[in-house]
Amino acid sequence: MPTLEETLADQLHEALRLPAADGGGLAMQAVLSPQRPADIAAAMRRMTMAEALGAFAWLSNQQAGEVLNDIDPELTRYLIENAPPARIADVLDLMPSDNAAEVISEAGLSRTEDILRELEAQAPGDAEAVRALLAYPDRTAGRIMTHRFASARPTTTAGVILAILHRRAHELDAVSNVYATDPEGRLLGVASIRDVLAASATATLAEIMTHEPVTVGPEEAQEEVARAIARYDLSALPVVDSDGLLLGIVTVDDAMDVVVEELSEDFFRFAGSDADEMDRRTPAQVARLRLPWLMGTMAIELGAGAVISRFDDVLVNVILLASFMPVISAISGNVGLQAAAIVVRGLDTGHVSLRHWGKQVTKELSTSFLLALACALVLGTIGAIWSQHIPFGIVIGGALLCSMMTAGMMGSIIPMLSKRLGFDPATTAGPFETAFQDVIGFAVFLWLASLLQQWLV
Repeated sequence: MPTLEETLADQLHEALRLPAADGGGLAMQAVLSPQRPADIAAAMRRMTMAEALGAFAWLSNQQAGEVLNDIDPELTRYLIENAPPARIADVLDLMPSDNAAEVISEAGLSRTEDILRELEAQAPGDAEAVRALLAYPDRTAGRIMTHRFASARPTTTAGVILAILHRRAHELDAVSNVYATDPEGRLLGVASIRDVLAASATATLAEIMTHEPVTVGPEEAQEEVARAIARYDLSALPVVDSDGLLLGIVTVDDAMDVVVEELSEDFFRFAGSDADEMDRRTPAQVARLRLPWLMGTMAIELGAGAVISRFDDVLVNVILLASFMPVISAISGNVGLQAAAIVVRGLDTGHVSLRHWGKQVTKELSTSFLLALACALVLGTIGAIWSQHIPFGIVIGGALLCSMMTAGMMGSIIPMLSKRLGFDPATTAGPFETAFQDVIGFAVFLWLASLLQQWLV
């Protein structure tokens, strides 16, 4: 059964084939009008670039703005470069300034200026806000903050604040908090709308606000901003400069976007294929980034090969041992990858600290030991029954126990060591953890087999 986006993509495809004189425009509007922007964006991902541009032309400005937020950067860039600048400016005028800046940043420099000039002619204030955001580095608090927030003087009463919010709510990107500022714009405190509603109409903002709110600077990395919002359970985080001037706020929905983006990047890096790098770099450049880690893994795995060749007489005499080597490697590898994934995620979210690295390693070793003990007993029993020799089961179980312990330790240590040395832990963890556990696991496996060889046959 086709999915909603597949059905919608087919309907859009058919409507685009109709000439405008034969009702093509009416057909497009009939298809698009009742749809949610997120569903339209999903359908456009299944269309060609040209077809997506054709569908984009029939969207309302409100729909178009939300669609631009949901589609991938490559398609966003194509639409911006090929749609009329005036249309893009109309769309951006309805978007929050931070989202507008993100969309414009996808365009080339020459196209950016064309769009900003159009936006300036329509809404000078919005154009100025977008230019200010674009002046900050990408992936920082300054780039993702919004200027549309509620602020008032500390002497303003709760009744007046509510009246102001009622009048200006449609102009603001977030109305969860009210920020107290002095005449120069320095942040003095913050009060939630709930606190304002619960206070008496004559209570001043100074009486109900938090006087030392959590803040970040505009150059703070967006991951740290998202982490602070989660840590302090905030609905928005004020961004201030070195003089305490309130520049903007980062809302919780923007923080969620950052979290999703970071988790996706970590996943692809962990697999050795950073999607962002794949998009921005040529194949040769991406290969050059990934090759050193693969070559290092190859060098370590050659050590495993050397270990195996050292005990080839044992394998010749007890050929059944070779059948268990892939099992030991696979199970240990999964334990190591799980440990590495937990540490990489913890480093990213702040739950794992380099300062207390020993605590994390000890915890993972304890977990790995319990897992290894259970798996070693099961696989060792299977090996003993299969070979009809108890020593054979002891070799299999002992080797798996040592290999899994090694994998758990390496999976914990390597990401933190990589972070300390300035490398990307998600890129280095997987290959090196797998290689080290192969060397240790096979060495223990074959060493035990050689000691007990006379009882294995």
